[in-house]
Amino acid sequence: MSTYDLICIGAGPTGLACAIEAKRAGMRPLVIDKGCLCNSLYHYPVNMVFFTTPELLEIGDLPLTCATEKPTRTDALKYYRKCVELYGLDLRLGHRVESVEGSDGHFIVHTKDEQGIAAQFAARKIAVATGYYDLPNRLGISGEDLPHVSHYYTEPHPFWRRNVVVIGGKNSAAEAALDMYRTGVNVTLVHRRGELGSTIKYWVRPDIENRIKAGQIHALFNTEVKRIEPGRVVVSNHTGEKVLPADRVFALTGYHPDFEFLRSMGISLDVETNKPSMNPQTHESNVAGIYVAGVVIGGNHTSEIFIENGRFHGKQIIAAITGERMQGGGD
Repeated sequence: MSTYDLICIGAGPTGLACAIEAKRAGMRPLVIDKGCLCNSLYHYPVNMVFFTTPELLEIGDLPLTCATEKPTRTDALKYYRKCVELYGLDLRLGHRVESVEGSDGHFIVHTKDEQGIAAQFAARKIAVATGYYDLPNRLGISGEDLPHVSHYYTEPHPFWRRNVVVIGGKNSAAEAALDMYRTGVNVTLVHRRGELGSTIKYWVRPDIENRIKAGQIHALFNTEVKRIEPGRVVVSNHTGEKVLPADRVFALTGYHPDFEFLRSMGISLDVETNKPSMNPQTHESNVAGIYVAGVVIGGNHTSEIFIENGRFHGKQIIAAITGERMQGGGD
């Protein structure tokens, strides 16, 4: 079994940036992901437009060009495919990492592919950039796993003239509600707090607030979802229980990193925030040779790290690794 200089777990923009920086430094990297390339971006809403401008999504000093001021999901996926092709990155997609064993300089990463076939890969260093979009924050209520309930919004067309309940009050919920309203969907927004989230995009907030004020999107604030049943959602607020018709339910209540996976490698997490123990300059965790990058370093606070700042973590990690090599005379 040949040994890679670095295995990046996660083939999102941050993981790709780590691998690109490793290759530019003369190292031999491998990228492993349980899904497709940029799996999280792939599962974003089909018509999603990024909050940021193109240059803030760039990795590997490669320009991202698009026809509009803000890139779309399609623009981003095309760009990251090109980045992989231009740098000739070695990828194993559809490989779920089952475990990581060994120690600094001698790690073994155990995976299983989509057919259940096991494989092992050796690496001197590990970079964990697994993101957070794969694990939704569950409601913990009866009916959450019914077929008509989803924690991911895709597109509005199938729900034209149907009743849809959106649970949540931040960007994802607001944008989904607006998108469906404009496609002729009967939308009800349910939020457990008294007002919409403070981090809603500045151009989305007046739009959603005006639609709610006009009664075009029905909104229930300070309302708890008690249970989900076939064709309906039961909610409760100061007026008592209410039944909402629901052909579809989108529970857009946020997502979180895979904390158990981090712990399985021996990485210590803060008791309150779940932020991993790491050196802020090098991004090396408390486990020698294992680095953390991207949104996983934010723990519960997933809004602290985006592609815009996570894309630079690869430079810090590779600078630390190459610096260690120079000081230690090589591996």
